[in-house]
Amino acid sequence: MATIHAVHLAFVFGLLGNVVSFLVYLAPLPTFSRICKKKSTEGFQSLPYSVALFSAMLTLYYGYLKNRAIMLITINSIGCAIESIYLIIFMIYAPGRARIYTAKLLAFFNLGLFGMIVLCTSLLIKQSYLRLTVVGWMCAIFSVSVFAAPLSIMTPNILGFIFGIAQMILYIIYKDKKNVVLPEFKVEDAPNGTITSIQLSTTETPGKLNAMNQTQESKIVKGIGDAPTEAIELNV
Repeated sequence: MATIHAVHLAFVFGLLGNVVSFLVYLAPLPTFSRICKKKSTEGFQSLPYSVALFSAMLTLYYGYLKNRAIMLITINSIGCAIESIYLIIFMIYAPGRARIYTAKLLAFFNLGLFGMIVLCTSLLIKQSYLRLTVVGWMCAIFSVSVFAAPLSIMTPNILGFIFGIAQMILYIIYKDKKNVVLPEFKVEDAPNGTITSIQLSTTETPGKLNAMNQTQESKIVKGIGDAPTEAIELNV
């Protein structure tokens, strides 16, 4: 009786786990419905869906290694199909850079890393129970990473929060500071002849300025010519 009761409990909890997992796979459905309507990814990231697909593939491999894991294989097969559809939709409507980044993620997680795990556990670990244990721990780790992956979108929000706090601090520090007002200059307060000289200096044309410079140079030369001969010889 105790054995039958344990089997029944395992079936019930396994069925509940499959239902919850299926609802988790369907959680991004409103997001992708919005993407299809607007035909734009609107800044959404593909990392959570790439990691979720990798986790489903790895758990599917674990179910293959484990005996009598029909429900585990079933729900993760459905999960692989759903996550693949999400990623296909994302690749269709994503801009160029996001599409290339998603392709790199799929190549890294779902081809490179998954293939390496399957190859290494199949060739290097001969004992079936040890292989099952290692793959089981990997599944547990990456299942947690599925829930942690959406935290990647928090990075811009955290930076915005920090800059917002900095702006508030600067406002509190300088809100009571008085503005420095420069004294107003009035024409009536200027000394006599200042405005006239300024106007003359600003309105002179280049030709007049050159003529003035030539006049001054001629006066200097004339003054040197009128100087006494003795003074010139002394200077020499």
